[in-house]
Amino acid sequence: MSLAEKYFTRANDLLAHAWAANAPTLARLAPILGENVARGGVIHVFGSGHSEVVAREIIGRAGGLVCVTAMPDPTGGFIENLPSYGTRLAERYDRQYQLRAGEVLIAISNSGKNCSPIEVALHAKAKGLTVVALTCLAMSRATPSQHPAGKKLFEVADHVLDNGGVAGDAIVDAGDGVMAGPTSTLIGCSVLNWLMLGTVEWLTQHGHRSPLLRSQNMPGAIEHNRALGQAYAGRLSRQLA
Repeated sequence: MSLAEKYFTRANDLLAHAWAANAPTLARLAPILGENVARGGVIHVFGSGHSEVVAREIIGRAGGLVCVTAMPDPTGGFIENLPSYGTRLAERYDRQYQLRAGEVLIAISNSGKNCSPIEVALHAKAKGLTVVALTCLAMSRATPSQHPAGKKLFEVADHVLDNGGVAGDAIVDAGDGVMAGPTSTLIGCSVLNWLMLGTVEWLTQHGHRSPLLRSQNMPGAIEHNRALGQAYAGRLSRQLA
């Protein structure tokens, strides 16, 4: 069996496990996010380091909710273990885009041990937001926290979604014990899409219209998206086309 085939088989097994393991939490979160969106609130997302790629999956995305906005890290996670840096990021973002009580912040970190995502989560909790962690519990439990208080992301969040990965992220032995084929992006993006779809379903079931973006490559989509965005003027960190 080729390495790609091994990855395909193992990754799909992990994906199925992640679906089963997260289903109860997703069900609890759907009304929380749905009520937030129905009130006109936004969903804030922070991805630490490579996890910013996962966060990007649901921001300004065709078929996704317009009211999802990113807290960017201009260093790309390079100094994510500098104490207080995550707090400063959150404070600056808060001043410009507003973290409002009753809204939701999704903090994404595969290891869950680094300072920035923990500090962002703590700042959001102090402002009265519901904090959702997307992390790898196996990885987080296998490594020490870099946060001064010794906490990990899953320990400070209100709700925890587990990407079901392994310590070290990679799942295929490429020879001599060297591992390849990470799964945190593949499964993390899937978990976020499950969460968004659960939110959309809740909105529909409770008589609310979902503010869903259309692909800007489709006729009339840019105008549609801009019209949706007007309700969130000054609150979205990524400008619509």
